[in-house]
Amino acid sequence: MKKATYWILAVVITLVLSIYQRMTGPTHPKKVVMELNDGSYKVRLPRSGVQHDEIITLKDIPQNHENITLHYRRYPTSDEYTTLDFKYIDNEWQAALPVQPVAGKLQYYLTVEGKNYPADEPVVIRFRNDVPAGILIPHILLMFGAMLFAVYTFLLVMTRREYAKWLKITVGTLFVGGFIFGPLVQHAAFGPWWTGFPYGTDLTDNKTLLSFLFFAAALATLKWKYNKWLVGLAVLLMIAVFTIPHSSYGSEYDYTTQQLKK
Repeated sequence: MKKATYWILAVVITLVLSIYQRMTGPTHPKKVVMELNDGSYKVRLPRSGVQHDEIITLKDIPQNHENITLHYRRYPTSDEYTTLDFKYIDNEWQAALPVQPVAGKLQYYLTVEGKNYPADEPVVIRFRNDVPAGILIPHILLMFGAMLFAVYTFLLVMTRREYAKWLKITVGTLFVGGFIFGPLVQHAAFGPWWTGFPYGTDLTDNKTLLSFLFFAAALATLKWKYNKWLVGLAVLLMIAVFTIPHSSYGSEYDYTTQQLKK
């Protein structure tokens, strides 16, 4: 099998894993289908907002619909819901969720024609600072690259080809993306530099740490005759942990103590 084929396979696998992680993450917009008298309408309800009022928009619902309301409260609290009426502005229905402290969350749902959306449970949105593209884009590209190089290394291991070079590149890329740009993004978005072990429960930080430790062990034992098995284990572990939704159990503002929980 030619190396070009390896790269194609590595790219496909990495794209599938990245899309899955993105689609299942707690910051990905909630897709809701509204069944109204004149048809079905698909809307996307945001679950991540920056430090300004987050506008909820219903773009496709016609103007003739009335009594569209937004209900929200701080999360997690037992506050009573505050209710707002949507207004028809610039050819779409709009209502604004109020800005919250960094890592503060709101729980909200919509009522249209007497029906609540989502029907199962309210949406939770978390607020953050805006992250400069200069650190966010390199972080994303490096983490994507680390996964790509790891999968490529695994394919080389499976076909008994020389893999030491790409193992080193994987470890280096993962370190820079996860432990240099990762904390920069975390700090810009929420304040703390690191919210994983031993300081917090952020699964994003913890899974990055776990993956790096296994790859570092594989690199440290490169001369060991069973090293390829450790490399394979490190890659499979990386794939497994990176299927965990991004930003799970991340920073959260405690409205009782008025402090950030990691």
